[in-house]
Amino acid sequence: MDPRAQGETPARQSVIDNAIYQNGHRVDSPRSLGAAIEALRARPGAMAWIGLYRPEESELFRAAEEFGLHELAVEDAIVAHQRPKADRYGETLFVALRAAQYLDKPEKVEFGEVHIFVGRDFVLTVRHSEAPDLSKVRRRMENEPELLCKGPQAVLYAILDAVVDGYAPVVAGLQNDLDEIEVQVFGGDPAAPRRIYALSREVIEFQRAASPLVPMLDGFVAGSPQHGVDEDLQRYLRDVSDHVITVTERVSGFRQMLQDILIVNSTLVSQAQNEEMTKMTAASISQGDEVKKISAWAAILFAPTLVGTIYGMNFDHIPELHWLLGYPFALFLMAVVCGSLYLVFKRRDWL
Repeated sequence: MDPRAQGETPARQSVIDNAIYQNGHRVDSPRSLGAAIEALRARPGAMAWIGLYRPEESELFRAAEEFGLHELAVEDAIVAHQRPKADRYGETLFVALRAAQYLDKPEKVEFGEVHIFVGRDFVLTVRHSEAPDLSKVRRRMENEPELLCKGPQAVLYAILDAVVDGYAPVVAGLQNDLDEIEVQVFGGDPAAPRRIYALSREVIEFQRAASPLVPMLDGFVAGSPQHGVDEDLQRYLRDVSDHVITVTERVSGFRQMLQDILIVNSTLVSQAQNEEMTKMTAASISQGDEVKKISAWAAILFAPTLVGTIYGMNFDHIPELHWLLGYPFALFLMAVVCGSLYLVFKRRDWL
């Protein structure tokens, strides 16, 4: 069995779309990377747009050899998980972008990554996730041949524009989550802090994906005359830059709002705890007052019992036992003791 035939299988699986364009129109659709390179060489002035999805290292190394890609850029494309950036290696521009999409059902942001190699007559895109959907970008460009005929820089613009446009639904979804969190916080939902923390992580990750695009696009616009970028493309890039700035400003506002909401939630929790402590203290004071009253009445009622107990002893030599006024005197003594105790407890607010 031919080992080269075995090696081509991963390449056929990773090539999503492969096209040769000339004057803004598709003129060939090679089935493999090698066929695309041969077709490009056979058509002077044409442009190749090769889309790869999770390619094998061997395929990227072959593309690097054919198109003269720098080894550091190829290494970044293989490893993935890169921050958004743009590096120029000679005549080849390497751009790493992070796309984002908002998932309504789990209410979370999912991030994707695409690496773009832009040369004089080719564009090579490498994706490691489903997002962004570059098939829509390709359909748009093929429906606008006057834009596609501007070359690889136009394809790069279209991909940037698609990635940035994909940020708008994410911003709307995050705004909706913020509104729901505000309702949770002021409603006293105990699950609010956990959701605030989760949303804060998503906002920070989204900010890391969008913020680097601002200096990147500024650099593209500033370097356009040097690299012969069409004036229309320069205007398009400035428009994308404006959209990115709007997104980054909104995201920065989200971070500040989340911090404020977290502070408000902490304040509300503290207030609720203070109110609970106040209620417990009031209840404790009330219980103490009741104990005082019970203790005071118990002492008052105990006094006549004490006197009656002493005079109830059946001893012959108890003083005043046979006195004629002994009974009235005992009652008077009980009344005086009880009255004295009542006045004492009343003055001390026990009664």
